[in-house]
Amino acid sequence: GALLALSKPPGLPVLGRPGDLSLDALLPALRQRLGLTADLHVVKAAAREYSGLVLLSSCYHTTKKLQQFFTNARQRGQYPATYRAITVGVPAEVEGEICTGLCWQQQGDRAMVRGCQWAGATGGTPGSAEGGVLQVVPVPAPGCRSLARKDVKITLTRYRVLSTVGGCALLQLQPRTTFPEQLQVHLTLLLCPALGDHEHSSHVGRVLGVPFFLTPETTPTRTQVLDEELLSRLGLSPRQLHHLPLHIHLQELMLP
Repeated sequence: GALLALSKPPGLPVLGRPGDLSLDALLPALRQRLGLTADLHVVKAAAREYSGLVLLSSCYHTTKKLQQFFTNARQRGQYPATYRAITVGVPAEVEGEICTGLCWQQQGDRAMVRGCQWAGATGGTPGSAEGGVLQVVPVPAPGCRSLARKDVKITLTRYRVLSTVGGCALLQLQPRTTFPEQLQVHLTLLLCPALGDHEHSSHVGRVLGVPFFLTPETTPTRTQVLDEELLSRLGLSPRQLHHLPLHIHLQELMLP
């Protein structure tokens, strides 16, 4: 009917500036190629850094109905979106839930920025603010005032280990909430950052092979560090690591 599903590569944003490559900029050409009479709307799409499903609709009312369904499903405690991720490291438990507060924090002077100002429907992330770069950080025990002001949002992701090999794992992830970079931060809290996560993986350190969490305030962001064995299996040199894309994939969407 009115629905069209695609699978997008990592690095393609939903929205972009005029002249930039984005999913939104490609819709007119896609409409023409498919011979559709009505404009296409984005119902749901994997975030810029992720690969995976893009759900489009040529009917405005269908688009609004489905977007409301996704919101209502999360409020009812359901998990309408299912992701897959490859992680560097294996979680201690085969399955479980990660629940923590998340907020935007300005690196340098630690000035907190209201998350509600940035967490838009497109899942985009701001690049910088006055005084430094903004970063999503966990807040394990947020206060009532910060929650009431929406400075901090409580987030929840359910995970399950599907398979493991060579110190890496294939995980199923089902977020109950939506917040930019939620899955990446939750995986670092499991001490198993996503493969290709050059933003948050530096927050997991190791001493004698045992992983531990490093606070974002004390750890600079850097290209993910992988051991020689894993680099060899990936066919990469250390200089090529920064090209490694984020291995989080939106695999499935539940529809009414």
